[in-house]
Amino acid sequence: MKNGKKLSFLVIGLGSVGKRHLRNLAALGIEDIWVLRRENKRPDDNDLPPFKIETDLAAALARRPDAVIIASPTSLHLPQAMVAADAGCHILMEKPIAHTMDGLNDLLHLVKQKGIIFQTAFQFRFHPVLQEIKALLKQGAIGKIVSVQVHWGEYLPLWHPWEDYRQGYSARADLGGGVVLTLCHPFDYLRWLIGEITSVSAMVDKLSDLEIDTEDTAAIIIRFGTGTIGSIYLDYNERPPQHTVTIIGHRGKIYWDNSLSTATIYPGDGQQAYRIEPPAGFERNDLFKAELKHFIECIQNNQQPICTLRDGMAALEMALAIKKSAIEKRELNLAMQYYDT
Repeated sequence: MKNGKKLSFLVIGLGSVGKRHLRNLAALGIEDIWVLRRENKRPDDNDLPPFKIETDLAAALARRPDAVIIASPTSLHLPQAMVAADAGCHILMEKPIAHTMDGLNDLLHLVKQKGIIFQTAFQFRFHPVLQEIKALLKQGAIGKIVSVQVHWGEYLPLWHPWEDYRQGYSARADLGGGVVLTLCHPFDYLRWLIGEITSVSAMVDKLSDLEIDTEDTAAIIIRFGTGTIGSIYLDYNERPPQHTVTIIGHRGKIYWDNSLSTATIYPGDGQQAYRIEPPAGFERNDLFKAELKHFIECIQNNQQPICTLRDGMAALEMALAIKKSAIEKRELNLAMQYYDT
């Protein structure tokens, strides 16, 4: 509720993540939900909550929704966000926020001018174990951070086995896909956990027999403003999947395994290792629900979210620098020129 008024939402895109947001909106008590899709027809999913359909963005925005969730292919994000922001709608935008930096400063200025809430959908910031890790790092639990390694590999055809992986945005360059943009979460959660990343060096290629026109493998070296160095490995090929983070300090180590949703803390100095567990009953959708709940609360209380448009721009700048570094075969500094605008 905002000033006694129930919030209304427009969801743009009804792929897997759009449907997830739709279900979570209903679970959080939102009743006035519109969906923008190409045809005025409900999908076959019987478990979707009630919603109304528009096939034209201007007509959908004319209904004056309070907030818009942009869950369309990456290449459509920016133009849709510009129109929604101009209409004064609060925005939750799926990552990556775009496939180019062109026009994002214009969106940043429009968001500021209109006084709207803009949240980038990096749901790992809402992982309860990662939040505990962040608190431990802030307390200096493993001392000065020396290095960090991220390993994230998953076999693309198994992501959504009910659909043709070759047609999804992750597999198509024209829709803003590729492993670097699609699996860009570490570019955000490493900044959030450790600090600003100041340079990147990368090797990126298509090495598998997947029927895609994007890169499927990336090996990346990063440096933080603190001097910490790190590596990020991403692929569309690994079976079984692995998504892990190792943070090494001069007095200990932290190891997080996404598949188990747990972390092991090695404090060093002869202290016994211990494990951090998520709350009982924790499941992956809890991240998306917490993310959406935070967005709604920010709208209701007129507060900035913990993951802003600027954070989305920082992750995208890093992704694009990684691609450029691979082409030019050199280390690149990150400009981050938009932070002070």
